[in-house]
Amino acid sequence: MTLLEYGLYSFVSLFVIVEPITIAPVLLAMTPNDSVASRLRMVRIACLTAAGVLLVFALTGNALLSFLGITISAFQAAGGILLLLIALQMLQAKAETPERITPSETAAGRVKDDIAISPLAIPLLAGPGAISTSILLYQQAETWPHKAVLCLSITLVAIVSYGILRLASQGAKWLSPLVLRLTTRLMGLLLAALAVQFIFNGVRAAELFSPQ
Repeated sequence: MTLLEYGLYSFVSLFVIVEPITIAPVLLAMTPNDSVASRLRMVRIACLTAAGVLLVFALTGNALLSFLGITISAFQAAGGILLLLIALQMLQAKAETPERITPSETAAGRVKDDIAISPLAIPLLAGPGAISTSILLYQQAETWPHKAVLCLSITLVAIVSYGILRLASQGAKWLSPLVLRLTTRLMGLLLAALAVQFIFNGVRAAELFSPQ
């Protein structure tokens, strides 16, 4: 896989699972009494935190798995199953999924003074699905330039997420329910295909490295 192909692949994979478009209405619902300036500050901190979390897990996730005795094929299949569960929820046009944030977390967010770190950064932006995807993409990076491209993709996803959430913080009149549902379903379909591919890759890797 060339650097350009890997860059596009990693960026699309991460953007689909982070999906900041459907996080936008959640942000507005949890900050009904906050000023635009306050929302922008929260969004900025959340995107920086999410980028940091994903970068750390991308770079150290393999060592952590080795320490816990988990093979990458098992983690890849498990990550694929998790992504598939999220995708099925997205195909039903549900902006908030149980795998990303619980109802109690959403309710708590409505009364918290600052939601930047939790639940906006974690688990909405940098949730289990995004963390799993970052680790798996790092495993597919063939060279150090590929790994650098992955770090760049994570950074770009955070920047794009910031741009989308910034627009939402300033009013988001453009975000109609119909467009939101359509976008959620389309991203859910792409994520489902990606999840199935992750599962296939994990099963194939397990077969290749299993004792004969």
